[in-house]
Amino acid sequence: MKHSIHRPRNRPLGLAELIAIAIGGMVGGGIFSILGISVALIGNLTPIAIFIGGMTALLAAYSYVKLGVYYKDEGATYSFIKKTFPKSHYAASSVGWYIIFGYISTLALYAYTFSAYTLSNTEYSHDEWVRKAVAWAVIWVFAGINLWSVKGMGKIEDLMVYTKIVLLILISIVLIRHGQTDLKTFAETMVRDFEQSGLFKILIVAAVTFVAYEGFQLVINAVNEMVDPDKNIPRAIYSAIILVIITYVVLAIGALLAIPKEQIIRDKEYALAAGAQQILGPVGAAIVIAGAILATSSAISSTVFGSSRQMAVIAEDGYFPAFLTKRRNHIPYNAIITMSVLASLLILTGGLEMILEFGSITFLLVSWLVAYANHKIRTKTRSSAVITTLAVTGLGISGLLILYYEFTHKPERMWFTLSIYAILSLGAWLYAKRNERKHSEAVRRG
Repeated sequence: MKHSIHRPRNRPLGLAELIAIAIGGMVGGGIFSILGISVALIGNLTPIAIFIGGMTALLAAYSYVKLGVYYKDEGATYSFIKKTFPKSHYAASSVGWYIIFGYISTLALYAYTFSAYTLSNTEYSHDEWVRKAVAWAVIWVFAGINLWSVKGMGKIEDLMVYTKIVLLILISIVLIRHGQTDLKTFAETMVRDFEQSGLFKILIVAAVTFVAYEGFQLVINAVNEMVDPDKNIPRAIYSAIILVIITYVVLAIGALLAIPKEQIIRDKEYALAAGAQQILGPVGAAIVIAGAILATSSAISSTVFGSSRQMAVIAEDGYFPAFLTKRRNHIPYNAIITMSVLASLLILTGGLEMILEFGSITFLLVSWLVAYANHKIRTKTRSSAVITTLAVTGLGISGLLILYYEFTHKPERMWFTLSIYAILSLGAWLYAKRNERKHSEAVRRG
């Protein structure tokens, strides 16, 4: 008898949707903001740093894939740490608090970037309150979509993600074809930039670019709603990261060939739109803006989808308030609403650059912890000792490099990050202590 090719009714997400969720989580505001920072530091070596950042993301992804297949838990990062270190309430609680507030910061950034690009060619482009209003609106639009239907979210995500990838590749090709610099001159400039910058600075930039790859782990949050997790978790995550590496590298090369470096540094995340405006006129700018809007839209949708489920799982374990556990048709509606409220508040307060840097440090730290957890139980997850060691080492070095960059360039941001960690650590400690007391009481009663 032939097996049915139809998906189980309670498993609406197939490989295409899962790849879309991973790409949607990665290709958001990150690539538009890191380009100017990277070019300012290492010039034409930017594509190399972006590639190294992608290789670091693949190292991190290895442990996520192995633990995701082994545990099959939609709590993902949080659940991996909780189950690998079952005796430590604080380990579970602190990772839960860090990862959720990291997602909130990136959600706010994506929404703000969406707003900036949407208004870039209008009379309101410099009106801060109009920008914030549009950012709030887009958060709540995608919160509504996620509250409406998992399947509906998946199909909309497919359309947005695959359209934006085509647009970004098209933008890259157009920039390369209309480049003011030939490839020979570009390569010669790379050599000169390497002599000036050196390998150490390239590695620093690679660490900074890691945030542009954050989001692939959102696939694991959908484990209860996907077809064949054993096969589709690794297929979706590895395929998505490789596609994103190619897209980022080609886009960076195109930008450097077509747009003067001084303009990329000056305009930062607006450099692509400004460069396209000069080369192709309003049509070129419109294409870039459309790509940016699609990129940020799908990143918002993916982040709301995955992080809200993780928040609900953490709350179910008692490390967040109990009202966040409420679900309707398996959709954690209170968690979705809470994520959206907190992201809206971050947009209201401003300082998103510092919040973004907090997010990048957070995801490097959390990825290191996941790699360490996988290394600890590598025989159970059937993981390579060599690859897990490389992951722990590589992610650890990347984390130290980005901290060094923050300390030497913007020490006040380092103190801001540390103060947020202190607040989050206190909240995590309080909930961990409460759970320890409950556990002790249950043991005494038993």
